[in-house]
Amino acid sequence: MLQVTPAGPFGKDRHPRLPVSLDELVADLVECFRAGADGVHLHVRDESGAETLEPARVNLVAARVRKLTAELGTPVEIGLTTGAWILPGLSERVAMIREWEGVDCATVNLSEDGFEQVMQALLDAGVGIDVGLWAPRELDMLIASGYLPAAQRVSIELDPGEPYFLQGTPSALAQRVNDALDEAGSHCRRLTHGMNDWTWPLVEDAFRRGHDTRVGFEDSILLPDGRVAESNADLVRAAEALRADIQTRAGKGLKTTAVGQLRE
Repeated sequence: MLQVTPAGPFGKDRHPRLPVSLDELVADLVECFRAGADGVHLHVRDESGAETLEPARVNLVAARVRKLTAELGTPVEIGLTTGAWILPGLSERVAMIREWEGVDCATVNLSEDGFEQVMQALLDAGVGIDVGLWAPRELDMLIASGYLPAAQRVSIELDPGEPYFLQGTPSALAQRVNDALDEAGSHCRRLTHGMNDWTWPLVEDAFRRGHDTRVGFEDSILLPDGRVAESNADLVRAAEALRADIQTRAGKGLKTTAVGQLRE
């Protein structure tokens, strides 16, 4: 799966074409799905543009996206964030999640207190658990929680910045996490992605492993060659081109650099 993450928590100061309103989101997703994305990670916004987990709004947005995918004839996984910064009160957040409808999966950050209760709420609501694993050190928490076998997917989310300021190369860190998941006996799907400078190296890493990955303005506004993308769909097209190049050159015994440049 190639997931698009069109906005995250950001506003138009990040990119003028970052979608904030529901109409902007739908128009953006039309382009992204036509470009090849078959998954979306949403930070649902209310009418004012603020992030929300409120069930009525979440269900409305999910239904609108589902209607769009039906019109396009494109099956798409609809994923959401459960970020604690949106609604710090754990009990209220869990209560809202239990009322979600039309959502395929939702990301739960292991770095947030009460992640186990959030995971259970998702299961109770019939929503798949997408584990947000931001550093190798979080693996022990995940395994100890007992929820790894229930996960629909583990998203390996690596960032050289906050909160962990990870050291090493992105591919080496991804290998470390994958090895640990293998040792833990995990067989669920995996999605690997990075933020900012680590975006494209980890997109390539994911394609090489046969894992899911994602692109979009939440992660980076830059194309592999360093130019600013005009739209989220441009990032999707760049990812599809990189995947095709990897597949083609793998058949010829050639290699590709982390930003899609070719070498013998």
